[in-house]
Amino acid sequence: MAADLWTSAISLAGVALGGGLTALAQRATQRSAERVEERRQAVATTESRRAEQIDVLKEFVACTLAAERAAYSRPDLWGDDEDGWMTRTGPVMTALWTASGNVTLLCDEALRDPVTAYGHALNAAVWRDIGGIEANEHLEAAKTAFMDAARTSLAGS
Repeated sequence: MAADLWTSAISLAGVALGGGLTALAQRATQRSAERVEERRQAVATTESRRAEQIDVLKEFVACTLAAERAAYSRPDLWGDDEDGWMTRTGPVMTALWTASGNVTLLCDEALRDPVTAYGHALNAAVWRDIGGIEANEHLEAAKTAFMDAARTSLAGS
């Protein structure tokens, strides 16, 4: 009878040990799967954020080109709305400042100053607040600083 008791006790201990090891293995597998899912979500969020930043930078660049066109096409005589230039330019500049705000909001902090400086340089070129300097000469430094900062920002994200 003692042998039967020992056999049953050892069998019960084996079942308990096996059940405990199975539970530990399942928990470890679940934790590993959770970590993999967290990493996958972090990568997806990063990729989504980068795509969003690229979109707002592309929008800003498109708006800067429209503002440059407005600066180059401005009539020499200042006064009346010559050929609708002021009517066309107002929305262009509004779009530029909106795009500038989007870049400041959604992109790296390091882009704030170059975007603002480029926007101010464009504003001055459009409204001919640059003296006798050619528009492209006036814009070159601010444009280059923005492009360099944008490239650096995108490389780091």
